[in-house]
Amino acid sequence: MTGRIFIQPYHRGDPHNTLYPGRVTPAAFDKICDHLIRDYFARTNYWRIGGKPYFSFYDLGNLIASFGSMAATRTALGDFRSRAAAGLPGLHLNAVVWGRTILPAEKNEVDPAKLVHDLGFDSVTSYVWIHHVVVPEQQTEYNLIRDGYFNYWSKARTNFGVPYIPNVTMGWDPSPRADQSQSFDNSGYPFMNTIKDNAPENFRTALEMARQRLIVETNGLRILNLNCWNEWTEGSYLEPDTVHGFQYLDAVKEVFDRAPSRRRRGHFVSKASQP
Repeated sequence: MTGRIFIQPYHRGDPHNTLYPGRVTPAAFDKICDHLIRDYFARTNYWRIGGKPYFSFYDLGNLIASFGSMAATRTALGDFRSRAAAGLPGLHLNAVVWGRTILPAEKNEVDPAKLVHDLGFDSVTSYVWIHHVVVPEQQTEYNLIRDGYFNYWSKARTNFGVPYIPNVTMGWDPSPRADQSQSFDNSGYPFMNTIKDNAPENFRTALEMARQRLIVETNGLRILNLNCWNEWTEGSYLEPDTVHGFQYLDAVKEVFDRAPSRRRRGHFVSKASQP
């Protein structure tokens, strides 16, 4: 379940006209679960962790709002697991955590680690570095944000009580989604500070640093996700372009394709843009 998707380009000061709120009814959730179990999870090429199909929820706030309470959400996820277990060894449910959540009918934010625990998720991951690091300048150095995120990673390894799947971000610049006639002053998405100097060589260095940390990881899953495959209008994409060609994809290959596949441990996942 994704967050809200606003109509672009956005003109500062206009109301946020939402294309889709990212919530579903409990009945629709049941249909989605049946569809996933029937048409995807049993496929031989569906990604599994420990034999269990992996499924990730992007927005815990919208997930909980869809059911109206923590208790109802926990029940729905438990039912999802039960139905999947009828023909599979279970489910690996992952939560993308990128901020604190306000529960329905509540005013105060809830600790994300508590949400992860109470809802019974098996692992946690991140979508993009800037969810965890302050971007202080209109154009902030890539390596500065990288180092800030790696500090967050160190804390996240133990904060959630479940394995944390780290992230390497290619870049961040949502300015294409903003009205180009207006100035940029960090007044709110998509008018916000960006990452600069995210050249392929800096991306490659970040991958190498992440790889080295995963090699010595003793309690994690040795899985890495990458942002992003095709988030073109947020300045984060691995797909080839006319400036750098295939260099970002080449960096991934050079860093991780270093041993025969039978000896390789760990995985990386490229996050596609949210629908």
